Amino acid sequence: MAKISPLAIIEDGALIGEGVEVGPYAYISSKAKIGDRTTIGQCARIDGDTTIGKDCRIFSHAVIGSIPQDLKFHGEDVKLVIGDRNTIREFTLLNPGTEGGGGETRIGDDNLFMGYVHVAHDCIIGNRCIFANAATLAGHVEIGNGVVVGGMTPIHQFVKIGDLAMIAGASALSQDIPPFCLAEGNRAVLRGLNLTGLRRHLPRETINELRIAYKELFERGRPLKEAAENLLEKTESKEVETLCRFVLETKRGIPYERMKNDK
Repeated sequence: MAKISPLAIIEDGALIGEGVEVGPYAYISSKAKIGDRTTIGQCARIDGDTTIGKDCRIFSHAVIGSIPQDLKFHGEDVKLVIGDRNTIREFTLLNPGTEGGGGETRIGDDNLFMGYVHVAHDCIIGNRCIFANAATLAGHVEIGNGVVVGGMTPIHQFVKIGDLAMIAGASALSQDIPPFCLAEGNRAVLRGLNLTGLRRHLPRETINELRIAYKELFERGRPLKEAAENLLEKTESKEVETLCRFVLETKRGIPYERMKNDK
């Protein structure tokens, strides 16, 4: 049975799962769908066509699903879809999609959004990511699985970040970051592999293969895409293959410090 404060405002039509808890002065729109055992804190707001999965925790004053901060938005039907077991802390703002981006913002499972995080329209976020306080994602950003974004870090629109990458706090990211890598600075550039994260998820042999691949790609001074193609031809590691394909497919480029003979 749901546990809903009599001071909460829930519009007719909202679908509330089993065991949901809703605090006082929280608001839930008529198009919202709330999964089983999710908790919605005091004064949180669930707007628009928003779907929230099971076992999520939404803290006070979070605003979920309010209209995109995009001047091209004119009231069209758009969605925000959030998976299971996400933690969304105080004053976080998550926007739905826009017509120009497919109409949907999608967030996976087991993510942590700390206070004052903003996820803008048409973003796609994977699973098990951490966004520290005041990290901000502009529109159309794509985030893989297991990514960590440090506090006070803005990410430019259309940027893509691969699996198990880490962006240090107080950075400013305007280009794509390959999987398994660490980036830092304003503007952020690659600083190496995200070794702390990799050691938690990958065996030592795989990490050593990625070390070699990283040096070939970013530290030998060879043309980047040529180096990626050469690695693809000889590697048997799926992680190295993933890294190389990301390099070959990047749209915004990859920020790294080029050697003097790089082209």
